[in-house]
Amino acid sequence: MRTVQHLTRRIAAGLAIVLILASGAAALEVGQKAPDFTLTGADGKPVKLGDLLGKGPVVIYTFIQSFTGT
Repeated sequence: MRTVQHLTRRIAAGLAIVLILASGAAALEVGQKAPDFTLTGADGKPVKLGDLLGKGPVVIYTFIQSFTGT
C-alpha cells in the first residue's frame, strides 16, 4: 500500500512540475513567425529552420496526438 501511495505522490509531483514549466511557454498565433531552432534530421545531421527559410517557404505541422492511442 505504501508503494502505491509513494508512486501516486511522485506522479502528482511530476505532473505539477510539467504544468508549471509548460505554463511559461507562449504559443504562436496563426501567421506569427516561429523562432529559429535546430533539430536533428533523419540522416542524423542538424537542420536549422533559418537555413530552410533561405530555400523558400516552410510549413511547420505538429502531430499533437500522434501515437497516443486516442
